[in-house]
Amino acid sequence: MRTTNENKTLKSFKPTYQAIAIAGLLLSGLNGFAQQDAKANTGEGTEKGIGKIHIGLVYPLSSNGTHAPLDTNNFSLHLLAGVSSVEKGFSFAGFSNIIRNEATGTQIGLFSNHIGKKANGFQIAGFLNTYGSAEGASFAGFANISKGNVKGAQFAGFSNIAKDVHGAQLAGFMNTANAVKGSQLAGFINLARKNVSASQLAGFINKAEDVKGSQFAGFINIAKKVKGIQAAGFINIADNSDYPIGIINLVKRGEKSISLTTDETQTSILSFRSGGKVTYGILGIGYNLKNKKEVYAMEAGIGAHWFQSSFFRLHTELTATVLESFKTGEYFKSSFRVLPALRIGNHLELFGGPSINFLSTNTTEGKNLHKKFIRTWGDPAGSFQALYLGYSGGIQFIF
Repeated sequence: MRTTNENKTLKSFKPTYQAIAIAGLLLSGLNGFAQQDAKANTGEGTEKGIGKIHIGLVYPLSSNGTHAPLDTNNFSLHLLAGVSSVEKGFSFAGFSNIIRNEATGTQIGLFSNHIGKKANGFQIAGFLNTYGSAEGASFAGFANISKGNVKGAQFAGFSNIAKDVHGAQLAGFMNTANAVKGSQLAGFINLARKNVSASQLAGFINKAEDVKGSQFAGFINIAKKVKGIQAAGFINIADNSDYPIGIINLVKRGEKSISLTTDETQTSILSFRSGGKVTYGILGIGYNLKNKKEVYAMEAGIGAHWFQSSFFRLHTELTATVLESFKTGEYFKSSFRVLPALRIGNHLELFGGPSINFLSTNTTEGKNLHKKFIRTWGDPAGSFQALYLGYSGGIQFIF
């Protein structure tokens, strides 16, 4: 006869017996499922066209067991991670999909997808996608990394890396590729080691060899030959670029000059003009001969050449000029200038013409630099804005 204590002990072990029984049933079910799938692969006992299904927790605890790295699946579902040879449909993993060869369809890994060879379709990962080559689209929270070519698009929160890209790369920080038949858009840097057929748009820097489209960067663009617009917040560098838009444009086959100009306020500026065949940038420093306090001048702008011949051309410029005493008060003038220019030989040019100007100042000297206005705003005793006509002219040495 069992004692009361023995009965209590047996009752306390009852849940353990139940857990073991359930685990045994699950393992036998998975084993039977694996055997059915093995028959499905050989066509035994199944109708032609039924695809293999792979379900599991993490390798090798799955319906394919230790044979999983050699299997081809039409559907895969794993709580943590799945391993296979080829995927021909949909695969999902709570952490990572690891596919040794090709993948066709859609792969979703809440952390990552890793495809050894070609990926056809969509790859969606919370952190990282890696593959040999790809045709389709890849979405990753951090990075998409391809060892080969990509035909389609890469979207990443931080970085996209590939060889040749036929499509687009969009990244929060950086895109890199050998050649891009499409566009690159990045929060910081786009790097194409060879050519780009469309556009590069970056928050800081773009770099490529030949660009058949345009480059737009917050700070600097670097290329050899650019057929479209090359626009940067500060500097463009190229061997050949007809339409650079930046404060400084170092174009090997472009034009550079040192200019001395003066305007209706008696502000004289020594400036560096640099650019391509059509557009150029302006950066200069100078001195105001009329003021006593706000005498130090700084100027920046962009311009364009029109109606060019061997002895005459027309410049149009949009500039911003600041006068400073480096103490209190401010003086800011933005101007649009139309400047006919007469070429004297190969290196000397005289130019001058009218301008329309917008003035903003809060100093007495600034208000007294010009008296006739088209329209005024603000308080004459405080902050003052005005629109007026003026003029400017100068001489430049071209090299």
